[in-house]
Amino acid sequence: MTETARTADRPTAEEPHDEHLWLEDITGAAPLDWVAQQNARTLAMLDTPALRALEADVLEVMDSTERIPMVSKHGPHYYNFWRDAEHPRGLFRRTTWESWVGEDTQWEVLLDVDALAAEEGVEWVWGGARLLRPQYTGGEHRRALFNLSPDGGDAKRVREFDLVEKRFVPGGFDVPTAKSSVTWVDADTLHVGTDFGPGSMTTSSYPRTVRVLRRGQELTAAEQRFEVTEDHIQAVLVRDHTPGWVRDVAVDVVDFFSSRTYLVRDGGLVHVDVPDSVTVDLHRQWLLLRPQEELELDGTAHPGGSLLVADLEAFLAGDRSVTPVFVPDARTSLQSWSWTADRLVLNLLQDVSSVVRVAEPGPWTVTELPGAPALHSVDAYAVDDEDPEAGNDLWLVSTGFLTPTTVSRGTLPVGEHPGSPPQVAKTAPEFFDASGLSVEQHFAVSADGTRVPYFQIGPAEPVLDGRNPTLLSGYGGFEVSRTPAYSGALGRSWLTRTDDAGRSGIYVLANIRGGGEYGPAWHQAALKQHRHRAYEDFAAVAADLHARGVCSRETLACSGGSNGGLLVGNMLTRYPELFGAVSCGVPLLDMRRYTKLSAGFSWVAEYGDPDDPEQWEFIRTFSPYHLLREEQDYPPVLFWTATSDDRVGPVQARKAAARMLDMGHEDVWFYEATEGGHAGAGDNRQAARLHALSHEFLWRMLHRG
Repeated sequence: MTETARTADRPTAEEPHDEHLWLEDITGAAPLDWVAQQNARTLAMLDTPALRALEADVLEVMDSTERIPMVSKHGPHYYNFWRDAEHPRGLFRRTTWESWVGEDTQWEVLLDVDALAAEEGVEWVWGGARLLRPQYTGGEHRRALFNLSPDGGDAKRVREFDLVEKRFVPGGFDVPTAKSSVTWVDADTLHVGTDFGPGSMTTSSYPRTVRVLRRGQELTAAEQRFEVTEDHIQAVLVRDHTPGWVRDVAVDVVDFFSSRTYLVRDGGLVHVDVPDSVTVDLHRQWLLLRPQEELELDGTAHPGGSLLVADLEAFLAGDRSVTPVFVPDARTSLQSWSWTADRLVLNLLQDVSSVVRVAEPGPWTVTELPGAPALHSVDAYAVDDEDPEAGNDLWLVSTGFLTPTTVSRGTLPVGEHPGSPPQVAKTAPEFFDASGLSVEQHFAVSADGTRVPYFQIGPAEPVLDGRNPTLLSGYGGFEVSRTPAYSGALGRSWLTRTDDAGRSGIYVLANIRGGGEYGPAWHQAALKQHRHRAYEDFAAVAADLHARGVCSRETLACSGGSNGGLLVGNMLTRYPELFGAVSCGVPLLDMRRYTKLSAGFSWVAEYGDPDDPEQWEFIRTFSPYHLLREEQDYPPVLFWTATSDDRVGPVQARKAAARMLDMGHEDVWFYEATEGGHAGAGDNRQAARLHALSHEFLWRMLHRG
C-alpha cells in the first residue's frame, strides 16, 4: 500500500506552518550557504586551543595502536577492520590465532581503503564484508562482497573481491551505490535487494524486492523472487549456508518490530505461522521464538521477552509444543543469543548488569556461566560454530565504565569433553586515570511511580552541594539497551577533566523506558502515545541528581544522538528548567514531517503516524520543532549533524536551529559535518572532532561565569 493509498481513505492531519522548508533541500546552494555560515559562527566560538587540545587527546585514544583489534573467525583466519593515524579510512586485514594472541601480531592486508580512495578519487568509507562460504570455492575463503560508501551514508556500493589475489574481481559482481541488501547464493549467484528503478523501494527507502543475479548478468535482467508492499520496511531473502541445512529464508520486514518469516520450498513460500510481533530465528533443526507480547501456544501462555525452542519441521506440521529456555522476571531480560556447535548461549541483563547462561539441547537444561562482575557488560558468543575442533569455543567480551575491555576465550563442556574456562586473550589499555573514581547505580522515581535505574560515574565521594559538572545521557527507544562500557574518549573529555575549583566531571547514564534494559515491556511502555514516559523518566533522573546534591540546573548538561537527539530535544523544550546546556546530535526534531524525510517512515511503529489526525494530537506533544516558543528561557544548545546522513538526515537539526535563532534565542549553535553519514564521521579524525565539539561546548556552557 503506497502512502497515497494509505491516506486516501481518511483525512490527513494539517501541517503547521513551516518557514524553513527550504532547508530540506539537503545539497541546495542556499541551504549549504546557511550551513557554512552557521559552522563558521560555531567554530569562531568553540575553536580555541582548549578544543584543539581536547580533540588531539580524544584522537590519540581513537588512533591508538594499543586498542584491541576485534576479530571474526572464518576458517583458519581471523579478520579485522582497523583505523589509525596512518590509515584514517582503514585496513581490512586478517591473521592467524597464534599471531593474534602474540605480542606482535602479523597482519595480511587485504584492502587499504585509503589507497583505494586515492586511486579511484572517491572518499570511500568502509561498510563491511560478506565472505562466501568455502564449500563453494574448493575449501578456502576466496571471495567476498565488500560494502563501500562514497560519503559514509547508508547507501553503499557492493563489489566482489578476491581474498587470495587481494583485488576486486575483474568483471565481477558490482552493485551500484544504493541502500542495498546483497548476499551470496553460491559462487556465481547473488540475492540482490536494491534500487531497481521506480517502484522497487519502500516508502522507508529500503528495497521492496529481492532478485536473483547471476554472474555476467545485467542487474536489470535479474529475476524477481520476493517482494513486499511499499508501506512495509524491506524485503529480505537470504540463503542459510549451514552444511546439511542449506535453505532460502525470506523475511517481510513489516515495521521495526514486526516481520513475517518464510521458508522457500518447491518454488513457494511456507510461512512460519506466528504473530508478526514474534522474532523468528532458525538454526539447523531448531526454531527459536521470542515474543514481544504474551504468546499462547498449545494452551500455555508465554510472557513477552521469553525465548522458546521448538523442532522446526514439527512446528511447520502444526505441533505447537515448545520449550522455554528463558522466562523473564521483573529484574531480568534477554538481550541476545548465540549458537555454538552444541549449545545455546544466552546474554541476559539483571538490573542492567550482565548474566550469561548456557542451554543444552535435549531436555534443555540451563546453567549460569560464572564470572560476570556486577555493574559490567559481558557479551558471550560463539567463535565459529562450524569449526570441527573449536565449534564450542566462546568469546567473552567484558567491559565497564572504568574497566578497559577484556577479550577472553573458553570452551564449553560437551559430553566427555571437559571444556576449558575462559582465558584472557587481549586486554585494552587504560586511557585515563580512574583512581579515585567509582561506579554507582541509583534508581529515580518517574512521574507514574516507575523506578528508573541510572549509573553514576565520577569521584568516589563527591561533594554533594550541587556544583559538580555533570553530563546526563540516554537513548530510550527501539528496545536498545544502554549498558556499561569503557570509553577512553569520555574519560579524557569529561571524567578526568577538572574545573577551576578542582572538581572533575560526573557522567550519568539513564536506563529509561523505550529501551530494552528490562525487555520488550520496558520498550513498549514508551511507544507512540506513551512516549512521554521516556521523557518523564529522563527528567526524573535529572531531578534526582538535583535532589541528591550531585548537581543543579547550572551544572547539569545532557547529550543524545538520533533518537537520543529527540530525547534531549524534548528536554530542551519540555524541561528547560532542569539543564544548563544541551548537545543534540543527528536528531529527529520535526515529528510532523519525519516520515517524509530520509528513512523516517520506517519508524512509524515507534512514534506513530503524524499524517493521522488522531495520532498527530499525541505526536505533537513530543515534537520539539513545534514546541519551541519565543518567550521561553532555553539553556544553551548545540545542534550537530552530517550532510551525508541518509538515515535521519541533517534537515531537522538545521530547521530547529534556524527557528530558534529567528525567535531571537542567541545561545543556539549549529555544526554540520560534510561527510560521515548517521554517525557523523567517516574516520577517526572526524569522530574526534565531533566528540570534542560536543563536550567542549557543554563544559564551557556549565562554567561560563
